[in-house]
Amino acid sequence: VQLQASGGGLVQAGGSLRLSCAASGRTFSLNRMGWFRQAPGKERQFVAHINWITGSTYYADSAKGRFIISRDSAKNTLYLQMNSLKPEDTSIYYCAAVPTGALLYDYWGQGTLVTVSS
Repeated sequence: VQLQASGGGLVQAGGSLRLSCAASGRTFSLNRMGWFRQAPGKERQFVAHINWITGSTYYADSAKGRFIISRDSAKNTLYLQMNSLKPEDTSIYYCAAVPTGALLYDYWGQGTLVTVSS
């Protein structure tokens, strides 16, 4: 599975961005997909994930109420709608996928930079 993230950019605090992650290859084998982020000098942190089959979602506390993860199975695309952005949301955002039968995120996209100015 190959993942291609896009949609990052520069936005003012309080603004919105929508990230996309296009999956190609053995997409029929996807179990779960998620978004992670990593700020300069900090560890990578979980943002949200979605069950590719059922659509059930789970969010980190920092994302609850502001971010919405969704997927379009027909387009093999994962989304992250980010609203009410804060400067502390500035990070490189990565999409990742857990294949069927696996427990860990085996596939990772290249990341897309989100910068939120105050």
